[in-house]
Amino acid sequence: MTGPHPIRVLVVDDHSVVRRGVVAYLEALADVEVADEAADGQEALDRLARASAHGELPDVVLMDLQMPGMDGVTATAEVLRRWPQLKVVILTSFGETERVHAALEGGASGYLLKDAGPAEVDAALRAAVRDEVFLDAAVTRRLTQELRAPRTGLGVLTAREKEVLILVAEGRSNKDIAEHLVISERTARTHVSHLLAKIGLTSRTQAALLAVKEGLVQPR
Repeated sequence: MTGPHPIRVLVVDDHSVVRRGVVAYLEALADVEVADEAADGQEALDRLARASAHGELPDVVLMDLQMPGMDGVTATAEVLRRWPQLKVVILTSFGETERVHAALEGGASGYLLKDAGPAEVDAALRAAVRDEVFLDAAVTRRLTQELRAPRTGLGVLTAREKEVLILVAEGRSNKDIAEHLVISERTARTHVSHLLAKIGLTSRTQAALLAVKEGLVQPR
C-alpha cells in the first residue's frame, strides 16, 4: 500500500465468480483493500453490523442489484439508513436501469457496469469517498432517457444553484465547488442540499443525471 489510508471495500454479489473477479480487480489496485465479501443484502447488513461493532466499517460498499433474498435496492437504502457515513456504489449490468434509479433514490453514490475495467472501478471508488459523482457514460445515456422528471423543473433554481448543479454534474466535490466559486465549503454544501431539495432529488448522482438530461453537461 502506498497511501496511509487505503479505501476499504465490502463487495456484495450473489455470483461467486463475479465477486471473485471484482475482488481480484480491487486487490490489484493501489490504496484499495477488500474489507469483506457478502452474497446478498442481508449478509451484507450482518457483516457491516459486525464490522461496526468492532469499529471497522469499510468506506465503500460495492453493491450488486439483482440478488436472491434481500436485493441490492433494499440493501442500499437500509445500509445508508443505518450507516449514513458509508458510500454505496452500484454494480450493474446494462439492462437494470430501473433498479439503478431506485438505488440512486435510496442514496447510492454512483454506479459501475460489471464489465468495467480496473481504472473505472478505481475512479468510481475514489469519487465516492470524496463525495463526488462518477457516471459511466454508456449507462448515463440510458438512465437519462428513463429519468423520471423531478417534481419541479430547473427553472426554480437560482443562477448560482444552476452553476453549482453543473459543477456537481462535472464530478466536483464540495471542496472543489467552494474553491471554484470562491465560497466556503460549508456554503457550497448548503447550496448543494438546497438545490437537491428544490428539484425534489435525494442524491448528487440523480442531480448530475438531470443536468445531463437537460443538456447542461455532456456525459463523460
